[in-house]
Amino acid sequence: MKIVICGSMKLSGEMIEVRDKLLKLGYEVILPRHTEEYAKMNTSDHVHNESVKNKVDHDLIRYYYRKIEEGDAILVVNCFLNGIHGYIGGNSFLEMGFAHVLNKPIYLLHGIPNMIYRDEIEAMEPIILINNILVNI
Repeated sequence: MKIVICGSMKLSGEMIEVRDKLLKLGYEVILPRHTEEYAKMNTSDHVHNESVKNKVDHDLIRYYYRKIEEGDAILVVNCFLNGIHGYIGGNSFLEMGFAHVLNKPIYLLHGIPNMIYRDEIEAMEPIILINNILVNI
C-alpha cells in the first residue's frame, strides 16, 4: 500500500516520524517535497515564506495532486498547531479534497479540528487514527 502523507510544513518533523513508522510497517510512503529541509528550519515565519515561494516555483500543488493520484490513500498529520487541536491547513484541506474526489481513503492522525471547514472535512468521511498507525491502516 502506498500512503501519501499530507500536513502543514510546520509539522514536517512529525511527518518524518510518521513516515519512519510506516516504512517499518512495510508501507510505501510519499512525503511532500522539501519536508526534510523544512524540518531543519528554525522559525515558522521562515517555513511560511519558503513554502509560498516553493509552491509557485515548483508547481507543488499540481505535483502533489499527481502523487495523490498514484497513491492508495492519504494520511494527514494533523497535530496541535496554531492553537488548534488536529489542525488542518489550507493545503492539506485541498489535498483531502483531491483524495476524496479520487475515491482514495483519507486518514487523519488525530481528530477533526474545530475549524470553519469542519463540515466539509466530516463530509469527506476521514478515518481517524487517534495516533494509532499500527492498528488502523
